[in-house]
Amino acid sequence: MNPIIGNMVGHAGHWGDEREERGIVASAMDEAIGTASDAAQRLAQGLLARGVISADALARARSIEDDSGEDLATILTRLGIVSEQALVDYFKAATGLLPVGEAEWPQGAPVIAAEQVSVAFLRDHLVLPLARQGDALLVAVGDPLRTFAADSLGQLAGLRVVRRIATRGAIEAAIDRLYGSGRSDDALVADADEDDLERLRDLVSDAPVIRAVNRLIADAVDARASDIHLEPAEDRLAVRYRIDGVLVEQPALPPQMRAGLVSRIKVMAELNIAERRLPQDGRLRVAVRGHEIDLRVAIAPSIHGQTVVMRILDKSGMALDFAALGFAPELAERMETMLARPHGIMLVTGPTGSGKTTTLYAALATINSGTRKILTVEDPIEYRLPGIVQTQVNPAIGLDFAAALRSFLRQDPDVMMVGEIRDLETAQIAIQAALTGHGLLSTLHTNTAAGAITRLLDMQVEPFLLASTLNAVVAQRLVRRLCPHCKVPHVPGPGQRAALRCDDSATFWRGAGCGECGHTGFKGRIALVEFLEVDEAVAQLILDRADAREIARRAGAKQLCTMMQDGLAKAKAGLTTVDEVLRVTFDG
Repeated sequence: MNPIIGNMVGHAGHWGDEREERGIVASAMDEAIGTASDAAQRLAQGLLARGVISADALARARSIEDDSGEDLATILTRLGIVSEQALVDYFKAATGLLPVGEAEWPQGAPVIAAEQVSVAFLRDHLVLPLARQGDALLVAVGDPLRTFAADSLGQLAGLRVVRRIATRGAIEAAIDRLYGSGRSDDALVADADEDDLERLRDLVSDAPVIRAVNRLIADAVDARASDIHLEPAEDRLAVRYRIDGVLVEQPALPPQMRAGLVSRIKVMAELNIAERRLPQDGRLRVAVRGHEIDLRVAIAPSIHGQTVVMRILDKSGMALDFAALGFAPELAERMETMLARPHGIMLVTGPTGSGKTTTLYAALATINSGTRKILTVEDPIEYRLPGIVQTQVNPAIGLDFAAALRSFLRQDPDVMMVGEIRDLETAQIAIQAALTGHGLLSTLHTNTAAGAITRLLDMQVEPFLLASTLNAVVAQRLVRRLCPHCKVPHVPGPGQRAALRCDDSATFWRGAGCGECGHTGFKGRIALVEFLEVDEAVAQLILDRADAREIARRAGAKQLCTMMQDGLAKAKAGLTTVDEVLRVTFDG
């Protein structure tokens, strides 16, 4: 029985005896099935007539529709054939209905209580009651050509229905906020035998498992997560998203789903589903809300099963310019000046997850004018950059950073980017490239800009070679960006002011929490940057083998902009908080 119909029958005892109620339910179900089929046909014909999709793409989607049981609009956006916004634009033109206005989304209690309506029904039919307006119920719909679900909500509320169009992502996010995610629904449970390989192969093609993985990824993208963590425990499969650098617990999944989910992810990433004892790495590409999303997959064994971490690489949300990453205007200008030099080395340093690779990509985008030959060697390639030749290292066949760099020198490059300088051989080839008239960008795992110099000296790089080839070093950390909608003035305590070395008149900010930021006070991340320019004075310190503290102390303000200074300026500007700045810069 359809969940909402069951609720309607339960609330309408005056409809008659049980036999009559069953007749009404059966009739309503037949009407719903017919309406859905007619709506799919009208949608297909309309998209074809308006040139939104090709006949071949439509045939592919209709074939998948028959096999999976999903509705056509969902398949079109999942495959990336049509974006969600393009569908909304089409529905608006075809029906004359208006999109949901920003102020029309409910923020408090749901308009129809959770006890009266099934969350699964709202999700499956992409409908959400927005508000009661006189004798009308305002309803958000993902597909206005399918009227049954919205009309059912109107009957349940005893009101006529006024429909508004919205994207699937917006409706699902509102359902999660008002009714809960419902991700542990029994319909998603797939019983699996970990030791039965044939059963695993069958399981990964089951529709419930496919839907569960697709929903997991889509929910993470909607939540602005950078990583998805699946961690098996004895009695559950824990799910955590890393949002703005912080792990956030999500509703757990039943333990029976461990085998099916992991195996499905392995198949998507082209990994070996039979191997459970060794770590595996791979990548996959999926369409979410009509946009291509790359995911980097890492699977490792644990005591209760295999853990999965998926790094979300969303090119649509990546801004490859220094201002968007958080570089102050004067710092961005200094970066561009260094990048304009025809030869020399620029390094970006910081711990894992500090945004080093994104900064390198922004640097490459700055100089990628089409007049310079740019080659990169990476492990792994996180984003595809048009106009740039990118190479993936493969140690199994001897293609490491050093070997790739050595071959690059015979490719007539202007600029080369190496993912990381890990050893003396790579460092020596990088210096050789800079000495022979090439520009080189790379990363290094050190905590400070000055620390990169001592790290290279510790690798046994000759000081006179380093002093003559190193142009600049950038060190960075990522801090959470304050939500612009709910930030309020904040007075830090005496200890924090002392740590920041600021006077009592400085104004700072904190996040109060609102619906826009999920009541965290933060939305997105921003880089705190330390920039060290290697001029003659710093070059002399390198020749003298000065340690990192001495270089930082003796480099003048012109040569070194410290991370603490940059963080203090961003805290005063209301871009982040004092606590965030001290978290990544204070060393006691």
